[in-house]
Amino acid sequence: MIKDLHFEVAEFQARLRAVKEEMARKGLDILLLSEPPNQNYLTGYNAYSFYTPQMVVVALDHAQPIWIGRFMDRISATMTTYLAEDNIRAYPDTYVQSAALSAYDFMADIVKEVAGEKARIGVEMGGYYYSARAHADLTRALPLAEFVDADLLVGWIRLVKSPAEIGIMRQAGQLADAAMQRVIDTVEAGVRECDIAAAIYHQQVSGTPEFGGDYPCCPPDLCIGERSIAPHAAWTDDPVPDSTVVNLELSGCRHRYQVNLARTIVVGRPSPEFEKLSEIAVESLNAGLDAIRPGRTCSEVDGAFRQALARHGLEKESRIGYPTGIGFPPASGERTASIRKGDETVLQAGMVFHMMPGLWLDTVGVTITQSFAVSDSGFEPLTKTPRKLVIK
Repeated sequence: MIKDLHFEVAEFQARLRAVKEEMARKGLDILLLSEPPNQNYLTGYNAYSFYTPQMVVVALDHAQPIWIGRFMDRISATMTTYLAEDNIRAYPDTYVQSAALSAYDFMADIVKEVAGEKARIGVEMGGYYYSARAHADLTRALPLAEFVDADLLVGWIRLVKSPAEIGIMRQAGQLADAAMQRVIDTVEAGVRECDIAAAIYHQQVSGTPEFGGDYPCCPPDLCIGERSIAPHAAWTDDPVPDSTVVNLELSGCRHRYQVNLARTIVVGRPSPEFEKLSEIAVESLNAGLDAIRPGRTCSEVDGAFRQALARHGLEKESRIGYPTGIGFPPASGERTASIRKGDETVLQAGMVFHMMPGLWLDTVGVTITQSFAVSDSGFEPLTKTPRKLVIK
């Protein structure tokens, strides 16, 4: 049977050791991971199966994690993880979308098997895939256990990428660049917005001559005309006007690692005021990037950006960056550090961020961004698309 692993088993084992060390520090016997990125990080598991109950169980006294999912997805667990077959457990289809049966009862029995009924269990209370029903069913099935919020326990470990992960993210950056160039080549007056979106999807997946891409975590933000001031707008089937602004954020995804990229494209001739605003946005972005080095805090990087912006009498309310890495729907951000005032997270080599200092004003918006990896002495850009306004 084929094995689709993108890292050495030793790397998975190192990740598991780091997680178990943090579990021990928090006094946890069991960690239940419901978030697909964390499941992928610790096992390699990758299939579009997370719409049904799915869990990876980490037990302090168990050598490998245990994957638990739907019976028909067991084969994907065998193909995409390094786990031994007895650590791949599947529940029958009778549990799927059943009013009478809960897959979490099945999972609770495995918890009892590896840690007993009185285990101290960490769960991802803030995760996208840990529902109120999941928690209610687990606590009912394990009445003697103690449940602890361990949200982001794995997330903070994932924040620093290994050299092998950075290598994959460099490829994801190439995919993002290729998709952006496809858009730049495609956008012109009269082209339907939906056709631009279709071109993005085609390029994201077809990739480069050397390698292809995966489905992205979320759709591209294609903000055109009056919707160019709405950061997360959807496309329509309207044609692009003769003179308009296109604010676009897209991504490249390689082996589930995602790198984001945003640019502003102007169809027609921009006003001098708009060109000046774009120059200010780039100047401030570059000031933030120049502040990046190990030992600096996210807040200090944010401060360098805001000082440059303030010289032009402008302010920005929202954060200017977030970490990315393994991504599954609905979002690519890792929910840990943010490049914003007051975030004292200390930068380390191997951290990856999307610096996204979009300027969303009352009547105009400019979004020119840079994904980067923190290097030993500064930053490594993961995309090569020039940081400037694009004029068509």
